[in-house]
Amino acid sequence: MNILTLNCWSNSIKYHLFSWGGRTLLAAGLVKRIGLGGASISLKVPGRKLETQHMAFVDHQGAVQLILEALAAPRNGVSDEAKLISAVGHRVAHGGESFHHSMVIDDQVLDTIRDLKQLAPLHNAANIAGIEAALELLPGIPQVAIFDTTFHVTMPDYAYIYPLPYEWYSKHGIRRYGFHGPSHLYLSRRAASLLGKPADSCNLITIHIDKGVSLCAIKGGISIDTSMGLTPLEGAVMETRCGDIDAGILPLMMQQLNLSAQEMEHILNQKCGIVGISGRNTDRRHILEAAVENNAKCRLAMEIEAHRLKKYIGAYSAVAGPLDAVVFTAGVGELEWFARELVLEGLECFGILPDSERNHAIRGEWEETLITRDASPVKVFVIPTNEELVFAEDVASLLSGDYNDHRNYEYSFASPDFVPQQPAE
Repeated sequence: MNILTLNCWSNSIKYHLFSWGGRTLLAAGLVKRIGLGGASISLKVPGRKLETQHMAFVDHQGAVQLILEALAAPRNGVSDEAKLISAVGHRVAHGGESFHHSMVIDDQVLDTIRDLKQLAPLHNAANIAGIEAALELLPGIPQVAIFDTTFHVTMPDYAYIYPLPYEWYSKHGIRRYGFHGPSHLYLSRRAASLLGKPADSCNLITIHIDKGVSLCAIKGGISIDTSMGLTPLEGAVMETRCGDIDAGILPLMMQQLNLSAQEMEHILNQKCGIVGISGRNTDRRHILEAAVENNAKCRLAMEIEAHRLKKYIGAYSAVAGPLDAVVFTAGVGELEWFARELVLEGLECFGILPDSERNHAIRGEWEETLITRDASPVKVFVIPTNEELVFAEDVASLLSGDYNDHRNYEYSFASPDFVPQQPAE
């Protein structure tokens, strides 16, 4: 069985092609600048150089067509057998309360995903566009939706209900849902394996730090709280999102600056966070370099980010503890020793004893690394996440009839014998 996974964003699509019989990654790539002009598609096949093609303009339908054409082109080195796609797995950001596990997509499932678009308009709209394109271009091929939110369906009501009029929840679905579920799922199983314990015996804090940031409190192997809420705007400081703020700021500044609700939403999502504090709308690496060189605003941005993450670790230690481990992942979590160092500094009171040499030694290789001292009561790991593997495994197990939900399924990557593989792209 060859499984294509699609992770569709507003202006990009990340794709992977797996041969599931051998758990092998056959190809992977990225379509950039969808709907913006100056688009491109990259394709990496293991053992071959990266191939890139540029075009003037492409929409989501055209982007999926480009992916299928790239995988089929003889020049790219994908074998004839690999070109036969058996199923497609789609990342869907928001499943609301309608979905508690991954689902085979039919008309009813797709209609429900469309109805949920208002809860994550920046994400679900792109997910829907990718699904619709794949359904048209690959008719008759099973397609599966893997939801960001379903890992968090185990949260108790006192963790997901906001202190707002209860009717807002009962009539309008206003509650905490959480995101990055496949990433937190993967990290929870890999951390349990590294600890040599069953997942249902592990208490963890997993921290996904990229452009979006979310933390998850995991007790007994399941999510009991998470930092993102109704939308991906809540929680930690992010690259362009504010995270947690005093709600009273919003009406005050809307009045002061004569802003509409749409304008304020744009500011909160696109002009806040690290970019808003530093004043630099640039690659994060440049902000990090400036912070290390003691640029005042860049340093402040990093310190605010670390302070907020530190507070979340303290809070989640209280609800998920006694902790076995804390896990960092994703672009920032895996690659930035300085960001991790700022977060872990002063957490000895929680049984976290960082090892500076181990933390500095990580250079972005695809490896799972302990960055605390051997004597640390609470371990801290850096574990590269693999959401695409979760997508593919949910597709394969759902179609084979082996899958119920993530709580009752033994994932291949939970095995002590599992060897993480470096992505092709």
